[in-house]
Amino acid sequence: MNPTLYIFSGLPGSGKSTLAKALAKYTGATYLRIDTVEQAIRDLCGFDVEGEGYALSYRVAADNLVLENSVIADSCNPIELTRKEWRDVAVKARADYMDIEVKCSDVMEHQQRVEARVEEVPGLAPPEWQDVLDREYHRWESGRIVIDTAGRSIDESFKDLILALNEH
Repeated sequence: MNPTLYIFSGLPGSGKSTLAKALAKYTGATYLRIDTVEQAIRDLCGFDVEGEGYALSYRVAADNLVLENSVIADSCNPIELTRKEWRDVAVKARADYMDIEVKCSDVMEHQQRVEARVEEVPGLAPPEWQDVLDREYHRWESGRIVIDTAGRSIDESFKDLILALNEH
């Protein structure tokens, strides 16, 4: 069985990291969170991070995929360019990939999650609701698994994810 790159995407507060971590635990895949990588670069190098976190993460993911370890890439992945670059990582490593978009279609619930959020990455300031609303996030132009977490428990959303992955 080929290793798989599970490419998570979605706005902050959608439930993406929660599901990505649950999938990592369930599959034993390597968990790679862009927020952690980018904050480490800020802390260690002292400069504003643009695409460096993604670029570094692509390399770490590729190293693991070549070793036949599946990888879970947890990031907003908001634009088609980064989505394509993640897929290219998998193709070059001769691995499979799954695009997974996590969203919360209930605006009030999404806002409540963002405002109640406690950041897990040391030093990283959680986004405010207006930051989420203002974030650049392109429409998807390709197929993907979509998990809507609105009104659903973590367990229910995770079961939806596993069912969708098994259907692909």
